[in-house]
Amino acid sequence: MRVSVFDDMSLCTEQEVNRMLPLVSDQRREQALKFKFVFGRFACLKSYLMLSELTGLTEFGFTYNEYGKPSIAGHPEIHFSISHCQHAIAVAVSDSPVGIDVESFRKADDALLHRTMNEDEIRMVEASDCRERAFIELWTRKEAVFKLMGTGITDDILTVLSGNAETETSVNDALKYVVSTAVYL
Repeated sequence: MRVSVFDDMSLCTEQEVNRMLPLVSDQRREQALKFKFVFGRFACLKSYLMLSELTGLTEFGFTYNEYGKPSIAGHPEIHFSISHCQHAIAVAVSDSPVGIDVESFRKADDALLHRTMNEDEIRMVEASDCRERAFIELWTRKEAVFKLMGTGITDDILTVLSGNAETETSVNDALKYVVSTAVYL
């Protein structure tokens, strides 16, 4: 598995978007231009270029499964996952299914905590010195597993981490974001 994380969000400008537009496929350019705000356009273009660098492909399109999970058209042997948040963009590429999620630290109120975490996970978050970080570490692991499965968030959110996926998590405390990847054991 190869992972790339970009977190110099000072480059998220209209000028940089305009510089990247001619570097991507027509399909990706059209997708990027549908975003209303600069961040959406930037993340769409930057993640494509990161994926291109990781795969060695220079121009490619996407197909989508019934849940919206993309794959690279004509390259079923390449598995990838893309995620972005306010502080970073993350891309993972593998020769087997992979999921990645990146999220900024955010408040985990009790209602959200109890809707998304099981009892053991709630205890872990509540015992943590940094509740926001602990919540996002668990949340990104869950989201990465859902992306690995290609289903999006499903009803088994409380038990998704007890399945047959292995997760790895990295925390950037300085920029306050967490990246998790998931692969099948």
